[in-house]
Amino acid sequence: MATEKSGIFISLEGPDGAGKTTQLKLLSKYLDSINCQYVITRDPGGTPLGKQIRRILLHAETTVDPVTELLLYQADRAQHVSELIAPSLAKGLVVLCDRYVDSTLAYQGFGRNLDLSLIRQLNEIATGGLMPELTILFDIDSQSGLSRLHPSGHDRLEREAMDFHTRVRNGYLELAKAEPKRWQIIDASRAMSAVQEDLQRIVADKLGVAV
Repeated sequence: MATEKSGIFISLEGPDGAGKTTQLKLLSKYLDSINCQYVITRDPGGTPLGKQIRRILLHAETTVDPVTELLLYQADRAQHVSELIAPSLAKGLVVLCDRYVDSTLAYQGFGRNLDLSLIRQLNEIATGGLMPELTILFDIDSQSGLSRLHPSGHDRLEREAMDFHTRVRNGYLELAKAEPKRWQIIDASRAMSAVQEDLQRIVADKLGVAV
């Protein structure tokens, strides 16, 4: 799988309820204002095949074995990189991905207690080693994050027990601490406007433009 790129690859991560998806939509307006050529995508679900996999993974009434879950995420990711992410980067576009390999480490590794070294190996296989240049973590404590979600709209993962979500959040913080050059952490518990200001500043700095 080709991993050469000339664009800029940025991933956005965070526990459930952190608000990263909303912030990414707001960021798109800023990117339009500076005439940035970009593509916004999500993991899972960034391709037609991925949308089908996403429905299986997140359907609230579906029972999925943890190993099956892990492999489905990787299948989505392999197709995603091959069909959309790598080609977009080759065109020189800025690719902003709502979740990527670190989500699997956080949710299936720290959350499900699956072997982290195995997950990293599968991540490598699925992506061909393609990693973001910048990963932004929207950090919020589990209780506050989950309280933001509408009870009737919880997907399968959002319905997990609080200790699962706590392990996920702590896992993210551990991953960020291990790679401080790649990660930037935003306090997502604050007002939406304050979070967006931080996000724009971080992305603008990566793009080499003024906010």
